[in-house]
Amino acid sequence: MDLSTTYLGLKLASPLMPGASPLATDLDTVRRLEDAGAAAIVMNSLFEEQIAMEQAAAIEHEDAHAESFAEATSYFPRPEAYRLGPDDYLALIARIKAAVKVPVIASLNGVTRGGWLTYARQMQQAGADALELNVYYLPTDPTVTAEQVEGAAVEMVREIKRIITVPVAVKLAPFYSSLPNFAHRLEAAGADGLVLFNRFYQPDIDVEQLEAMRTLHLSTSAELNLRLRWLAILSGRVRPALAVSGGVHTATDVVKAVMAGAHAVQVVSALLQKGPAYLRQLREELSRWLEEHEYESLGQMRGSMNLVKSPDPDAYERANYIQVLQGWKA
Repeated sequence: MDLSTTYLGLKLASPLMPGASPLATDLDTVRRLEDAGAAAIVMNSLFEEQIAMEQAAAIEHEDAHAESFAEATSYFPRPEAYRLGPDDYLALIARIKAAVKVPVIASLNGVTRGGWLTYARQMQQAGADALELNVYYLPTDPTVTAEQVEGAAVEMVREIKRIITVPVAVKLAPFYSSLPNFAHRLEAAGADGLVLFNRFYQPDIDVEQLEAMRTLHLSTSAELNLRLRWLAILSGRVRPALAVSGGVHTATDVVKAVMAGAHAVQVVSALLQKGPAYLRQLREELSRWLEEHEYESLGQMRGSMNLVKSPDPDAYERANYIQVLQGWKA
């Protein structure tokens, strides 16, 4: 079965790949992922804060002043919060590139324009075949407008595209007021791909200790529907390639994502739970499903259920919202 796809201009044997996660920090795990059929390796993120700490020698500053007043620790996370510093990250790119034959996609996570963006060039020089720019940002200042949030991301993409030649994918959150318009702005800035979506790790509250608690819940297939909706809306209407991230646990999930328009399918939680070898199972089950349903290739299926081609486009729009709410019965 022909599972091949093209993502970010890269010719891939299949759409399946690990998403940005700690999976890529261990070279043995990376080799196991390739052996299991990973079409590319998406690395864990290098954060703007890590680079800022190194550039400003902030580690020494924090050690000297961390306890000077209660809010000082919010300036930067402590150094031990990061597994790899910027130089270590660049070295890891080179090691992974030397260890595998599949493309390596580095990941850069940040929210502001600045000197840290020059690390994109260093990632390319270290051997990265593409870059995934994660624009995770949680606006809490009521004076910051939606236009400012979107404008900052667009300018970051434009600046990165000026300094590197490898493809750039932008990993998005689902909470923009007009995601299709924002996608077109990113396309105009030069984005080669869009990744839907970043998962937000929401804090919980310890009501006894009166503390905000950091919590991590792995995804389930239930999270996929939000991605499917926006994949289907954007597919066939934007030039950048589309990837899905979050909620992919089964071969059926992969089929749904490709039908909605995904060129690449990133898997994290399922691999953390079941190990790198699970990627091989997903690939085998995907191939078997296509054969049983008489598809000749994965490309034949891609986008067949997007908004442009869907026999029921209302299902992705407001009509679905109305019908689902009114159709519920106890």
